[in-house]
Amino acid sequence: MTRGFISLRILLFTKTVRARYISCSAHMLTKNVSFLLLAVTLGLSTVHAADKPKLTLDEFFNSVSFDGLKLSPDGQTVLIGTEHADWDQNIFRRELWIYRDDRRGGDSLMPLTQSGHDTGGQWSPDGQWIAFLSERKPPSKDDDSGGDAKEGETTQLYLISPNGGEAFPVTRGEEDIHAFTWSTDSHSLYFATRTPWTKPQKDAYKKEWKDVNQYRAAERGDQIFSLNVVDAIARHATAGTNPTENAEDAGDTTPGSRALGGIPWHVEQLVASPDGNRLALVSVSVSERQEKVEECEIYSIDLANAGPDHAVHQVTHNNAVEQNLKWSSDSRHIFFVVEVGDVSGPYRDLQPHLYWVEAESGEVQQWGRDFIGAVGHYEVQENRVLLSGRLGTEVALYSAEKPSDSFHLLNAWAGTYDAFATAAHSQRIALVHSTLEKPGEVYLADGTDKLRDARPVTSFNKLFTERDLPRGKPYRWKADDGTSVEGMLMYPPGKFEAKNLPMFVFIHGGPADADGNHFEADWYVWDRLAATQGWLVFEPNYRGSTGYGDKFLLGIVPQIVSRPGKDILEGVDALVQDGIADADHLAVGGYSYGGYMTNWLITQSTRWKAAVPGAGAVEHIANWGNDDTTFDDAYFLGGLPWEQAQRYHDEAAIFQMNKVRTPTHLVAGADDIRVAVAEDYLLDHALHNLGIPSDLLVFPGEGHSLAKNPWHGKIKVREELKWLQKYGGL
Repeated sequence: MTRGFISLRILLFTKTVRARYISCSAHMLTKNVSFLLLAVTLGLSTVHAADKPKLTLDEFFNSVSFDGLKLSPDGQTVLIGTEHADWDQNIFRRELWIYRDDRRGGDSLMPLTQSGHDTGGQWSPDGQWIAFLSERKPPSKDDDSGGDAKEGETTQLYLISPNGGEAFPVTRGEEDIHAFTWSTDSHSLYFATRTPWTKPQKDAYKKEWKDVNQYRAAERGDQIFSLNVVDAIARHATAGTNPTENAEDAGDTTPGSRALGGIPWHVEQLVASPDGNRLALVSVSVSERQEKVEECEIYSIDLANAGPDHAVHQVTHNNAVEQNLKWSSDSRHIFFVVEVGDVSGPYRDLQPHLYWVEAESGEVQQWGRDFIGAVGHYEVQENRVLLSGRLGTEVALYSAEKPSDSFHLLNAWAGTYDAFATAAHSQRIALVHSTLEKPGEVYLADGTDKLRDARPVTSFNKLFTERDLPRGKPYRWKADDGTSVEGMLMYPPGKFEAKNLPMFVFIHGGPADADGNHFEADWYVWDRLAATQGWLVFEPNYRGSTGYGDKFLLGIVPQIVSRPGKDILEGVDALVQDGIADADHLAVGGYSYGGYMTNWLITQSTRWKAAVPGAGAVEHIANWGNDDTTFDDAYFLGGLPWEQAQRYHDEAAIFQMNKVRTPTHLVAGADDIRVAVAEDYLLDHALHNLGIPSDLLVFPGEGHSLAKNPWHGKIKVREELKWLQKYGGL
């Protein structure tokens, strides 16, 4: 299944939340960070919508997304992670920015790092340092670039002062740093990496296995280390002067680090308890594939007794994939969110819910059990929890003081709160907020009682407000079994609530996601470009979507495509009957699970003039074997392939290809391990055999999310729009 991809839209948290920046020149954006600063500070005039130009493809893809948000402990400074396309370097640049709120001397937003490879920034608890992960190439004696725009082979842990200066690595080796966190007193950094080997160990392995890939067998679990920050800074200052630290047989162990223990899996996240006595961590499979749910659990380390031979304590034992750990303020409980699986009983997929587990006993409780929506981001304050939650098409902010509390809706703006951050010693809160017609930006409020007075601290995406954008609204219809289903309608600019419009059915992925009152602009969600081209864009939140209760989400089990397919087709019928959509000009498309559904729907109806699926399966047996989230595939189909052979057949589009009459444009990442490119080759071959017009684009080096080269996503959408124009009859 494809729901893990949605981290791009939720998380991030999640996934995946996209707020974007538009510059006047894509070329200059990538050539000079100073231009980005100028665009941030310039005030752009507001003009009447009728006088605004339409959004262009280039402007759409010169946007900036936010992939990190942290408040300093005193609440005065915001650390912002951004991502935007670098068209010259053929990469997405990921950088850290600092916003200082100085009521006396004025506010300022400045870049903190500029290498293009920096993510995951975390403040030290004393506010003196920022640690982050980077794939930048460390500078050599003959290189004064600071590693800018050069990607290294491994992800290392770096330190930088919030006042600026040069960032420097505090770890080394050929192994990636998987996770890190600060100690409560700011004296140490804890990090996890694959169990290091010495140079003789690596040489012996290479001699025996050459270039052969031992799938699974070559992997090994992680070790967790501590590193004294003062010593690491001193070591950096004297780098190159101690020959013992540069010995060839030193291997991948970071000098000065101390092993605290290890697990047979990889570590996805580390977090230190407020009392400083324990570390909590969550594990993931060493193969990077979710094949056995027991490989994903929460563990803890008693720091007083930690060591290389220390037995790490397993806290949870369930059928869930835990994520986003945080400690309670009294250090007794560990909070977590579950997006895949269930904490009680046999495996099943529910909406994302918030839980905590007692660190000693392992007892788990759900927070806000009566909340029927989906939990997104959350933060733990001293006496309460703040969280974002999706109900229908809105993502609002809530609070709760104990597990049995109903979530209390905070007085805030309508729309979507994509992310937020709180401060340890301040009531302030930083937010990323967007609506259908307002692009996402970072805001700062003086407290949760002043959310409506939050002021913007970025204007990266200001140019979107200078364009004639589509308007939208929710739309509801009844399914054949009486279930109420909802979706979004996005109208062409200047045609809000017009009738008899050509309609593009744009299906979200997941399936555990939903479309709503938010702003997104990227290769994955390009509804605004389709609407600007003249399409009414219909985005159905079919059964399987979040925000409508667990029962609604579970409605696709075991009819993984046929049940949501009926919901979508019935929504199309309702729109035609209401005179909103033109029955003679219908098109369909979507990526990931949206691709699954598109592939299925072109076998169920000949009404479609054009189809643009991406990374979607046409059968479920090979896809079960290739997918990196295989246990939810089997769950949605009611069992394993040999247990439910007939259902795997009945829910597969490939066995109904003879019904297809729709010209179909396909896209796929060559290295996709979520939905293998073989599925796209299979569909394209079937269409070619049947004489149906088709086209297939395969993007080299890309996985399921087209995150390597921004040109790939831009070319994808450019060609999809051309396909809709050519065959859609506009």
